Amino acid sequence: MKLNSQQLCDLAVGAAFLGTGGGGDPYVGRLMVQQCLDEGLEVNIIDPSELADDMLVIPTAMMGAPTVLVEKIPSGEEAMFSLQRLERHLGRKAQATMPIEIGGINSTIPLVVGARLGLPIVDGDGMGRAFPFLEMETFGVYGVSGSPMAVSDEYGDCAIIEAVDNRQMEWLSRAVAIRMGGCAYIAEYAMSGADVKRTAIPNTLSLAIRIGEVLRNAKSSHENPIEALLGFLPSTLYRYGRIIFGGKIIDVMRETKAGFSIGRVTIGGLPPFGSTMEIEIQNENLIARVDGKVKAIVPDLICIMNTETAEPITSENLRYGQRVTVLAVSVPEIMRTPEALDVFGPACFGLKEPFISIERIG
Repeated sequence: MKLNSQQLCDLAVGAAFLGTGGGGDPYVGRLMVQQCLDEGLEVNIIDPSELADDMLVIPTAMMGAPTVLVEKIPSGEEAMFSLQRLERHLGRKAQATMPIEIGGINSTIPLVVGARLGLPIVDGDGMGRAFPFLEMETFGVYGVSGSPMAVSDEYGDCAIIEAVDNRQMEWLSRAVAIRMGGCAYIAEYAMSGADVKRTAIPNTLSLAIRIGEVLRNAKSSHENPIEALLGFLPSTLYRYGRIIFGGKIIDVMRETKAGFSIGRVTIGGLPPFGSTMEIEIQNENLIARVDGKVKAIVPDLICIMNTETAEPITSENLRYGQRVTVLAVSVPEIMRTPEALDVFGPACFGLKEPFISIERIG
């Protein structure tokens, strides 16, 4: 698929939805990709099945606090430099790139890298949403090493990290990203085409495009876009979603700490919901509670949408007074296995509550 400008706009909306508040503002990433298209460069998205088993795929991304992007906008070249530095370290050229996560700006960073280096972008990712830690990848869950990895900033500085495991890789690279100003650009989880087909969540880029298209078409047809989206999900790997709350944001607490955006948003309920909902945030929305009762919990998606425009709202754009609708969406089964929950289940974020799928939460 050769991406066009309309699909890019739809992708930015769908990626913001799947990012569950995190992954960085997709507006910035959309502008970078649009610049590539305006220069006549091609963004070529390929299905994982098109990969030869022995092809080298190097995913690219931004890491750090999404709030930093508001003041430190990337040029688009940083992640490209990381991929090239990792190629030199490996002594081998990449034959494709892909997202590590489908949320926010990290759905678009690989598109810029692919367009500028003439590489195809694999239609899939390793999170199926956004997560704050680099070890929280289905790639790693199912046996792919994240390192060696390259971490670069906008000045051309680069660190190559070779860690004993993926958690240590995250710990070391987070310190580098903090020194680089709170966010950095990375190439990691270099793997074969066979490993991509075995460990990735497939077709999430095209899914994000379809989500944006469903919302756009519903609005142009004067239909309820959120209901249209909920009607679309059963035909995807995400299968199930529902509205779990609606109201007005009455408080936002947010700080950048240890390389993450940490906070909490409180939503005062409007009829028929009543009461209040609290959502805890670490870059992404982790758990939603009403009067202490869990309504949705990581890794299932908790998506905050503007009630009036049906636009997903990223964590750095939450504001007092916004009228919002909160959706919970099930994740693919590859993300709910015991092995996966050991890496990105609730306990990995310090939450005491166990994982209960939204299908089972009343």
